[in-house]
Amino acid sequence: MMDILMYLFETYIHSDAELQVDQDELEEELLRAGFHQKEIYKALNWLEDLAALQQEDSRSAISMSAATSTRIYTKQEMARMGVEIRGFLLFLEQVQVLTTETREMVIDRIMGLETNELELEDLKWVVLMVLFNVPGNESAYTQMEELLYNTEQGLVH
Repeated sequence: MMDILMYLFETYIHSDAELQVDQDELEEELLRAGFHQKEIYKALNWLEDLAALQQEDSRSAISMSAATSTRIYTKQEMARMGVEIRGFLLFLEQVQVLTTETREMVIDRIMGLETNELELEDLKWVVLMVLFNVPGNESAYTQMEELLYNTEQGLVH
């Protein structure tokens, strides 16, 4: 499913391609690209859930608490996200790429993936997708994009 999400993101979002694509056409394109129907449906549902999260967040009048709070992970979240993943999420909050709200959206979408343990590169893509879908996060998106594409140059401190 991550392969499909990354393909869609790079093809339609990152390349500034036409965003108003008919879902049937999109499914056909993904099938021609070699993806399986079942995985295509899962990926499209994942994206719909992301859009729903963004709408819920924009309607919410209550903001989550500020930098004084500590995120406690459930057993299921810890099983899906290893120490490296949780540490990177904390780092992204500390450098203000993620807010508490966008962090929760990222965690929700990670839990929506059908994988036992997430890789760091997968997390970075999920963060990019979330930031792209939440208005007002252009600067954070740019920072995250730099982190994603500049990993070959060394570790971020």
